[in-house]
Amino acid sequence: MPYEWTKKPNSQTSEQLDLWPFSSLPHRGFASFIMTTFVLITLPLYVLIGTILFWALLPFLMITVGAIYFAIRKNFRDRSIIERLTLDAEQFHLLRQEANGDQKDWECNAYWARVHMHETGGPVPHYVTLSGNGREVEIGAFLTEDERVELFSELKARFDDYRNRLT
Repeated sequence: MPYEWTKKPNSQTSEQLDLWPFSSLPHRGFASFIMTTFVLITLPLYVLIGTILFWALLPFLMITVGAIYFAIRKNFRDRSIIERLTLDAEQFHLLRQEANGDQKDWECNAYWARVHMHETGGPVPHYVTLSGNGREVEIGAFLTEDERVELFSELKARFDDYRNRLT
């Protein structure tokens, strides 16, 4: 799953949830894919070596390989989103780092924080939001539908646990 719960160091009650988009193509696989694409796309050219047709087709095939390379690199950059939810004894804090480096923060008293699931009506099915301190923010919109359902149940249980500790 593209999220992980960890205990914060030097703390008995503080936890941290890190979420990130799933990456099905690792960097090593990316290099193999580009090399395989290059070999397969230039395969018809090998019989044309030494002819004028070779030089006529080569730039278009290289532009195609370059376009595939840059499209996949852009996809890697766009998936570099990280969400970090910190659950402390009295305060919950969500930090979202966008792919372009911008950061968005949300903070709320642990007692008033609530987690909601909007099964329909959100940008994605089973849309999970956190509310409190007069704001409602999304969390894990890049997860799959099943992962969002599981995340919701885990967050609800942990939020209730923290709320019960405060009373």
